[in-house]
Amino acid sequence: MYFRKIYSPKISAAMSSRQSLIALLLLVPSLGACVEQQLNNSQGELQASSPASSQVAQLSTSQQGTIAPPVTNPAAPPPLENESPEIDRKPLDEKRFTAPPAPPLNPDVPRVAILLPLSGQHAKLGQAMLNAAQLALFHFADKQFELLPQDTQGTANGAADAAALAIGDGASLILGPLFAGSVEAVTPAARAAGIKVIAFSNDRTIAGDGIFTMGFLPSEQVQRVVTFAIQRGVRRFAVLAPDNDYGVTIADALKQTAEGLGAEVSEQAFYDPYVEDFAPIIKNLANYDARRQALLQERRLLSERDDEVAKQALKRLENLQTLGDVSFEALLIADGGKRLQSIAALLPYYDIDPKKIRMLGTGQWDAPGIGAEPALVGGWFAAPAARERLEFMRQYKAIYGKYPPRLATLAYDATALAAVFAQSESKNEAGGEEGGEKATKTVFDISEITAPQGFMGRDGIFRFLPEGVAERGLSVLQVRERDTKTVSRAPRSFEGGAN
Repeated sequence: MYFRKIYSPKISAAMSSRQSLIALLLLVPSLGACVEQQLNNSQGELQASSPASSQVAQLSTSQQGTIAPPVTNPAAPPPLENESPEIDRKPLDEKRFTAPPAPPLNPDVPRVAILLPLSGQHAKLGQAMLNAAQLALFHFADKQFELLPQDTQGTANGAADAAALAIGDGASLILGPLFAGSVEAVTPAARAAGIKVIAFSNDRTIAGDGIFTMGFLPSEQVQRVVTFAIQRGVRRFAVLAPDNDYGVTIADALKQTAEGLGAEVSEQAFYDPYVEDFAPIIKNLANYDARRQALLQERRLLSERDDEVAKQALKRLENLQTLGDVSFEALLIADGGKRLQSIAALLPYYDIDPKKIRMLGTGQWDAPGIGAEPALVGGWFAAPAARERLEFMRQYKAIYGKYPPRLATLAYDATALAAVFAQSESKNEAGGEEGGEKATKTVFDISEITAPQGFMGRDGIFRFLPEGVAERGLSVLQVRERDTKTVSRAPRSFEGGAN
């Protein structure tokens, strides 16, 4: 597996020498047997004295980039027990309170802060993402790189404090935070300091003007799977989504994509995200009462006749629940987890037949055991290519003893991206000095971040658009009983556009 910047033949010939250096740096060789040997050797040396969670931190400090411990507020010093009022104190030096903070230990080493919820409700997720960042640090960073973890506590106020600490510590790039509200909280300080932010949120409304989001866009997933369905002949769609911003985003993306390709959205149904009984909403979506009444009426009419044709027709209706079809050929269900299971179990009950209606999903379907619910088997959903992510999961489990949560790849790819950018900047500065002219230091230039050729990461290809959101190449997968099958592969480059 490698993390590289993607170049097209048409563009690479016109690249500047600076971009060429970046290309060479990003063409990192495969992390095959060589890296595995390094990991195994280092693990063996550290196992006797350290838990698994500390191995990567030590490896990163001694062999690769440096990772500093998360900053916490120091406790107040204890009072002096024998303080004497007769001590001759010096006059207060007011200048030291206005003096600038001490510079970093090495001002030539780029410092990158990563803001994560390391305490509070989402501490487990935050720690797992920090583990992934440390793994990327070992794989890609050299000694000229420092990663500064900061705890956001999972709150907007905590994120603002963490950003202030990161800026005060000399960070030249901020990775994270995770939640949209936290990103909004760090934005003013980051922009004022001229520091770029690569956040892990998928809320496109917070991106722009130096703020980039790496999260998986729901609208992009809908566009990919609906386009694929239309190419396979589906023309009438319905959507079942929670009544919140996420659900509205899904419904809008479905309508825009379907109508743009000559299809239609015939039904929309929204439910309270906190509801536990989905029966009324699904019953209404299926037009169950009217269809059931039509069946009973037909049976009654046939039973009043005494001819052979009527008897045969009546027999054919014995095993039916309703008469007539629903008004759609595909149903997009914008949910996951237990709510998805509850919804799927009710679909056949209200005669939304999975054998006739194609079930569609979003990235929330990208979870183990999705095929345990029979109504979802055969359904399609869009997600990043799985091959690179599976290799990352294997490496993560080998170090930390368990598989990572789904969002851990965001922290890995962001840290890898920062590390290779830092290396390219170091090379450019060294080249300028060798030529007798010191190069201008422009760490994490926006033109590099928004390179149109994009990058190859653990979730496949991605690139940052000028408006600050990440565009990704997505696969379409089909649900099977025990696993999923790729029915449309993700693109390997952005030549001619993604997806």
